[in-house]
Amino acid sequence: MKSGTDTTPAPVLDPATDVVTLTQQLVDIESVSRDEQAIADAVERAWSAYPHLTLTRRGHTIVARTDLGRGERVVVAGHLDTVPVNDNLPARREQTPDGEVLHGCGTCDMKGGDAVILKLAAELSEPVRDVTWILYEAEEIEERYNGLRLLAESDPELVRADFAILMEPSNAGVEAGCQGTLRVDVRTTGVRSHSARSWKGVNAIHGAAEVLNRLTAHEPRQPVIDGLTYHEGLNAVGISGGVAGNVVPDECVVSVNYRYAPDRSPEEAEAFVRDLFEGYDVTLTDLAPGAMPGLDRPAAQAFVEATGSEPGPKFGWTDVARFSALGIPAVNFGPGDPMFAHKADEHVRTEEIVHCEDVLRRWLTEPAGGEGGER
Repeated sequence: MKSGTDTTPAPVLDPATDVVTLTQQLVDIESVSRDEQAIADAVERAWSAYPHLTLTRRGHTIVARTDLGRGERVVVAGHLDTVPVNDNLPARREQTPDGEVLHGCGTCDMKGGDAVILKLAAELSEPVRDVTWILYEAEEIEERYNGLRLLAESDPELVRADFAILMEPSNAGVEAGCQGTLRVDVRTTGVRSHSARSWKGVNAIHGAAEVLNRLTAHEPRQPVIDGLTYHEGLNAVGISGGVAGNVVPDECVVSVNYRYAPDRSPEEAEAFVRDLFEGYDVTLTDLAPGAMPGLDRPAAQAFVEATGSEPGPKFGWTDVARFSALGIPAVNFGPGDPMFAHKADEHVRTEEIVHCEDVLRRWLTEPAGGEGGER
C-alpha cells in the first residue's frame, strides 16, 4: 500500500496489448494474499475505461458485467492473489525448444488466466452471452478471506449465472467439476504402562493397526458422472502417538483424508467415513463439498465443443465448488500446469495463454444457436 509521500507511479494495465504482455504486467504487480490493493486498483482503473461494463468493487474484488438481455449469463472468474514471492519476480520470458515460457510468481496460478479475463472483458462489448467477469482476492489463504465467498454472501445477484468458468491452471483444457475433500482424526485409546511391564497396559498405537487395515482393504469408488470417471481416494495422511521411550502409549491418532466424487454430498461423505470406522472415536476436522461437472447443460456443451478437446475430471478442490453449491455448473479452464503452481520455478507456456484467449473469444462471439439457459 502506498504511503501519502510515496511518489512511485501507480501500476498500469493495458487491456489493448497482447495477452502475454498483459500477463507479464499483472505478474509484475506483487499481490500476495491480503496485499492485493495495488493490483485491484489497477484492474479497476483499466476496466473503468470501457462503458459497456458495469463495475462493482467489494474490498479487493472487482466485478465487471455486461447487461445485454441475452438468454444466458456466464461467470468467468479468477483470483488476483498469489502465494508469497520466492525470489521469482519480476517476470521474465524465455525461449525454449518447446516454445516461449513466462516465468514468475503467479504466472501459472493464475495471472495468465486473469490476463485473459481482463482483456476479453474490455474488448467484447457485444458477446452472444451476457458475462460476469470476476477478479477476486484472497483465494490462497483461509476461507474466511476468500473474495468469491464474501461476494456470494454480500451480493448473491452478482454471482448468479447459468454456467461458470474458473480460470485455474488446467493445462489449457477443461477439467469439469471437482472432488470434495474431508479430513477426520480416528483415535484409538489404551492404557499406559511401563514398557518393561507392557502386559499391564494396552498399546493404543498397536490398536491403530485395524484402522490402517480398513484403509488398505478399502476399494475406492470410480463413479462416472457426465461421462467423466472420478477416482476417489481414502488415505491415512498422518499418524501421531507416543509418550516416552519407556511408556506404552494410551492414545494414537490417525489422520485420514477422503477425496470424494461430487455425486456425494458432504453429509453423505461424512456418514460413509464414520461408518467405515465404526467403533472408533472419529473427529471431523475439515469438510468441503465437491462440484458436479454439469456437462449436460447447453452452455457447457457449447464451451467444451469450442475447446476442441475432451474434458477430464478435476482431481482436487477448487472454487468451482462454490458455484456448484449455488446450483451453477462450473468447469476449470486456464493456462498453466498446476504441478508448477506455488513453486520457485513457477511458469506458464505462453501459447496456452493465447489458446485460452482464443477459445473464450470464439465461444463468446460466435452465435449461440438460440440456446437459452434457465436461471
